[in-house]
Amino acid sequence: MIDWNELNVLAIIIGGLLYMVYGGVYYSIRLGGDKHPEKKHNEIEGPMKYIFSGIVAFISSFIIAIFVQATGAEGFGPGILVGFMVGLIITLVYIKNRLFGLMTNQSLMVAIGDHLVIFTLLGALHGFMF
Repeated sequence: MIDWNELNVLAIIIGGLLYMVYGGVYYSIRLGGDKHPEKKHNEIEGPMKYIFSGIVAFISSFIIAIFVQATGAEGFGPGILVGFMVGLIITLVYIKNRLFGLMTNQSLMVAIGDHLVIFTLLGALHGFMF
């Protein structure tokens, strides 16, 4: 059973900010420049993508906080394991999508790298602050 009062709100906020900073750096490095023409073709214009990304960052941090608490993953090591497992599940979904032609190999690699790293980091953060 999850004790909602025991969730660390500060860790959730820090995790959301960490996700946003990491995403900004990761995607500006990985997708910077004009070497990705499909990005421009499929990209949504306007600020809504940034607002939605920020919301997703905090929701993701909240969900990892719940998983870390539910599993009792106290400390860096157990937190890293929980976060990595979540990233691995997301990776498997992306691989399935690639198999059905829903994304390119390059997009697959970008998405896998992003999600494995950020969810592992979020797990470590929440495990440490549990």
